[in-house]
Amino acid sequence: MSDASTPVLPRSHGRRLREYYRSAGWPCQDTIEIDLLNAGLVERIAERLDAGGCERIRVTETGLLALGSALLRNRQAFDAHEALVRVVAQHQARAGRLVYRGLMLRGRVGETWKACRPDVYSIRPTSVAAYAHPVVHEVKVRRADLLSDLRNAGKRSAYQALSTEFFYVLPEGLAQADEVPPECGVLFAGPAGLRLARPSPQRAVQLGISEWMALARRGAEFVDGAHEDQAMLGDGA
Repeated sequence: MSDASTPVLPRSHGRRLREYYRSAGWPCQDTIEIDLLNAGLVERIAERLDAGGCERIRVTETGLLALGSALLRNRQAFDAHEALVRVVAQHQARAGRLVYRGLMLRGRVGETWKACRPDVYSIRPTSVAAYAHPVVHEVKVRRADLLSDLRNAGKRSAYQALSTEFFYVLPEGLAQADEVPPECGVLFAGPAGLRLARPSPQRAVQLGISEWMALARRGAEFVDGAHEDQAMLGDGA
């Protein structure tokens, strides 16, 4: 069990600590290793150098506590993320849309294709491409993850290539709406539900054959029977 004295590691240091724990712990002799040694998270072990052995790096008990604390934080963040994803999915389904979670898609960015996996992807219930109005909602519950995502313009462009509207969904207080690029909409999640902080600019995007096939393979999620009485747009008189 971690406590307030357990250090919170930068991602690079946490990754290295996990690598030492999983492997034989060969020294890297770089600044990350110096930091870990000085923090007492790892220690150097000399294995009979006179007999052709070598020096290894071993994770200390303090290092194991730090790894356990990071694992707990990651699990808690994952649980919070999945809970908010479900809230967004239910919100879209109750608005009469077909909802998909964790759908693997490819968006065209310039001359290349970029794989992406939006948290929530939804369309109107129609087989007419012009009426589908695809929307992407990307959920972030940790500020570090949000800032990392905002630096990834290619990922954001792939989402926008696949949607007429693209939103970031954030817990209240995680960030200000003006920290998010203006080409993205922003929704805040709080005790009262989802609040629109900024609408998304709309783009003229239609689903291609690869998107239709991905939707057909996955199948939409019917949350709380939201679609039971929905007619198909454009399919009737």
